[in-house]
Amino acid sequence: MTPAFSFHLLVAGFLSLPSIAEAQWQAVEKVSAYAIKGQSGAELYASIGERGPNVGVGRAIAHTNFKLTWSRKYEPQDDGSCILVSARPNLIITYTLPKPAATLPATVKQDWETFITGVTAHEKVHGEFIIDMVRQIEAVSVGLRADADPDCKKIRTDLTKRLGELSLAQRQRSRDFDKVELSEGGNVHQLILRLVNGY
Repeated sequence: MTPAFSFHLLVAGFLSLPSIAEAQWQAVEKVSAYAIKGQSGAELYASIGERGPNVGVGRAIAHTNFKLTWSRKYEPQDDGSCILVSARPNLIITYTLPKPAATLPATVKQDWETFITGVTAHEKVHGEFIIDMVRQIEAVSVGLRADADPDCKKIRTDLTKRLGELSLAQRQRSRDFDKVELSEGGNVHQLILRLVNGY
């Protein structure tokens, strides 16, 4: 059995620019639930297929979305260069997860708890990938210098290019992770089988 639909990392972020020391910021993590119906594992999974978030080409069981903005300070130098002296990220990660609308029978509830715990752990990994990306942005941002840039324009172009490369790498990392998790015998595939078949 293969999943009828898949996880997707929805990277709908506002990548504005740089950051600050890691110890001085922390991601805000939120959970947004969508209601599903059913009194058996198979019914719950079918409801996920009907009500799950539309992401890309189809519906997903869950997805991870983020919004990233920055407060940054560029300083022109006496020699005509420009340095990015500080940047503070504001990162909000939202996990969209299914939630049964009604109380479940005891045996089904246990299967559901196993399933949703695994699904949540999967999405949290995507969240960690996003946090890692922000830390990488920090590493290349603060202290960045552009010569012959008294108006601090060239430095922004250079930074935007670097951010694009980091964003693409993060997306590929997430796709690779999903490919393993959703493959036959993969972790998510096993979670679905246990929920639907009750073992």
